[in-house]
Amino acid sequence: MTSTSPHVTSMPSAVRDVLRAHWKLFLFQGVVMIILGIIAVAMPAAATVAIDIYVGWLFLLSGIVGLVAMFSAGNLSTLLWTLVTALLSVVVGVMLIWQPVAGAFSLTLVLTAFFIAEGIFQTVSSFSYRDVIPGSWGWLLASGISDLLLAGIIIWAWPTSAQWVLGLVVGVNLATSGAAVVMMAIAGRDGG
Repeated sequence: MTSTSPHVTSMPSAVRDVLRAHWKLFLFQGVVMIILGIIAVAMPAAATVAIDIYVGWLFLLSGIVGLVAMFSAGNLSTLLWTLVTALLSVVVGVMLIWQPVAGAFSLTLVLTAFFIAEGIFQTVSSFSYRDVIPGSWGWLLASGISDLLLAGIIIWAWPTSAQWVLGLVVGVNLATSGAAVVMMAIAGRDGG
């Protein structure tokens, strides 16, 4: 005997309602993603360095906040893992900021894993959204497949292209994901 949760059965109508109510916001998001993607594809080496530096600052600031929070707590011996994590974040952040080209190699490997996971998730999700957004579910499928293809390109071209592939791949990902969001927004505007 199988029972279906009311939350699962109401999911398609909830997605449709959100898309219908906020289609302009999703359209704007998709257009911005497409523009940023085109810029990154046009200048992949610069985009690679920019991404590396951005991630470096995220790690550095996260580590600093972690250190401040840990020292503010007062009991340092109980928060040893926080100290190690915060210091590691600071070190990784500084390394990515000071050596962006070397950091691009590591980030490229991480990005490859991300695109594999995102590609699988989007591909599977597209099939479950076929009934919810019948006019645009294929765009989500195309975005998932493109993520998997991009991961394959990174693996195939490794390590010679690591200095520019990060910017190129992120640009293509932004453009295709942006196109998927735009098509979902249009479907929301049209009522499904």
